[in-house]
Amino acid sequence: MGPSVVKAKGLNCPNCGGAVELRGFAHTLSAVCPGCLSVLDVSGPLLTILQTAQVKQRVQPLIPLGTRGKLGDTVYELIGFQVREVRSDDGSFSWSEYLLFNPYKGFRYLSEYNGHWNLIRPLSALPEPTMVRHRGGVSYQGRKYAIFDQSTAVTSYVLGEFPWQVRVGETVRVSDFISPPYMLSSEETGSEITWSLGEYYTGLQIWQAFKLPGSPRPAVGVFANQPEVKTGSALSAWKTWFGLMLAWSAILLFFTVKADRHEVFRHSYTFAPGPGSEPSFVTSEFELGGGTQNAEIAINTDLRSDWAYFNFALINQTTGQARDFGREVSYYGDEGSPKNRVVVPQVAPGKYYLRVEPEKPAGSTPVNYELVIRRNVPTYGWLWVVAGLLLIPPIVVTFRGSSMERERWAQSDFAASGSEGGE
Repeated sequence: MGPSVVKAKGLNCPNCGGAVELRGFAHTLSAVCPGCLSVLDVSGPLLTILQTAQVKQRVQPLIPLGTRGKLGDTVYELIGFQVREVRSDDGSFSWSEYLLFNPYKGFRYLSEYNGHWNLIRPLSALPEPTMVRHRGGVSYQGRKYAIFDQSTAVTSYVLGEFPWQVRVGETVRVSDFISPPYMLSSEETGSEITWSLGEYYTGLQIWQAFKLPGSPRPAVGVFANQPEVKTGSALSAWKTWFGLMLAWSAILLFFTVKADRHEVFRHSYTFAPGPGSEPSFVTSEFELGGGTQNAEIAINTDLRSDWAYFNFALINQTTGQARDFGREVSYYGDEGSPKNRVVVPQVAPGKYYLRVEPEKPAGSTPVNYELVIRRNVPTYGWLWVVAGLLLIPPIVVTFRGSSMERERWAQSDFAASGSEGGE
C-alpha cells in the first residue's frame, strides 16, 4: 500500500480574498490566485502580492491543476502551469510547461508544444562541453547531445504554485541540445545556470498516465528530440535485414547442396550456315528421372568475335508436349561469353528429346558447340527476388529517417551544419 496523500493547505488571496490551495507545502515559494491571477509570495506566514494580474485572457491547461498521474513508478500531482514565448521580428511561438510534484521524489516538469510532450527533471551534475560531428555540443553520462537552438523565453502566463518566485514577464536564456529521444536544456538567468534533462513522450502516453478524457490533439511536424517511433531506427532495420539474409543464405546453401546436378545428356555438334543447309534436328532420347524438377540445357561453343542463336524445344516423347525456348551466345573479346544456359522449371519425369535449330548469318564461319543437359540444378534467380523484397523495409526506414532528420533540423538555429544529426 502506498503512502497516504497529504492534504493541500488552504489560504486566502490578500487581493481578492479567494481561496488559494498549496499542494507543494514547504517547497512552494509563490502561488497564483485562481480568482484574480495575482502572483503571491507564500514563503512567509502572511501572503503578500508579488505581481498583480498581467493578463486579461485566461489560458486553460490541457491537464487541470490537481490532476494526478503515474509516470514510471511514481505518482505526481500537477500543481503549476505556465506559458512561455519566444518573440522575434519574424513572429512568435509559445509552449506550455506543467509543474509536477511528489512529496518523496520532488519536482518534475511536463512541456507541450504542438502535441509533442517531454518529461523533464532537473540535473544536479553539469554536462561537459564537447564537439558533436564538427559542431558544438555537450556530453552527459556518456551520451553526446548536439546543439539545436538558443533563444530568450518570456513567461507570459502562470497558474498554480511554484518552488521559485515566478512572475509574468520574466525572461530566461534557453539553450537546447538533442540526442533523440532526449534533450538537455540550460536556462540562464543572470549569473545562474540550471540544467534539465527531457525525454520525449507522445500525447497518448500522457493521456493514459493521467487518465484524461477524450484523445490528445495530434502532434504537428517533427519535434527537436522526437524519436522515430513509427519506423524504428535505420541501423536496427539493416541489422534485421542482415540477419534475415544470413538465414536465407543458409537455406539456399542447403538446397544447393541437395541439388544433384545429374547429367543425362552430352553431345557435340557443328553448324555451318549457308544455302541449302538444314539446321534443324532432334537429339537422341534421354531420360529425366526423379520427381518434377528443373532441367538445365547448357551450350558451350568455340565462338570468337561472333554470335549464334539457338532455338530449342524440349519434347516429352510419350505425351508430345513441347517446351519452347531459345538462347543467344555472343562473344567479342571482353564482352559476352562463348557459353550460355537455360533452366527449364518444373519438368515432369519421363523420356525426352531436344529439337535444336541454330541460327547464324549466311556466309559466317561455322560454329562448334556442345549441348549438356543436367537434371535438378540449383538456381539463384529467386534469391535476388527475395533479397530485393527483404531490402524494402530497411530502405523505407532509412528514407523516412532521412526525411525526418531534414524536417527536424530545418527548424534548428543550426540547420546548415546540423542537418547531419546528432549522435
